[in-house]
Amino acid sequence: MVYTGNPAVSAQFTSIATSEMGARGIVQRFVMQTVFDVLERQGRSALLPDAVISSILDQLNVTVIYRPINCNMVVSPGEELMPANSPACITVGNTVTGICTVMGGAQMMCTAGIPVVTIAPVPPTALTIGGTISTTNIIMASWSRQMWQSVVNRAVQMLASGPLKSNFASATAVVSGN
Repeated sequence: MVYTGNPAVSAQFTSIATSEMGARGIVQRFVMQTVFDVLERQGRSALLPDAVISSILDQLNVTVIYRPINCNMVVSPGEELMPANSPACITVGNTVTGICTVMGGAQMMCTAGIPVVTIAPVPPTALTIGGTISTTNIIMASWSRQMWQSVVNRAVQMLASGPLKSNFASATAVVSGN
């Protein structure tokens, strides 16, 4: 997920968030809903009544830590970019594939190998979503690490097959802590 404050970019990419907080919120809600869906399915398979499942989910808190990319300019690979508009997100379709920075005073193509053009990969911080799941439910609080790993593994599978599957194609999750 990326964001922009540039109306031209948001007009071109209608699904882009208009602020860093907005991008984080989209990711937060998406991941949280996926975790809730996994736990709801688990509750249904244990034949728990809907009221009990709802009560359990009300006692759950999912916090996501994510640093989205600011794409105030967007270019296609090989497209020209003015230094004043630099850096820009390089996009293929709706996917950001790199960051193009042009130095100096001339308009340049966002192409690797030109001395005043830097094409960097998407930063690792924009490819990583961290977070915590906490609960005040006494039963869930006593679950083993393996039980929680099973929950997050299923959440990752759902993320990798859901509407944003291309963003989670190689997702992994690790449970740490007590």
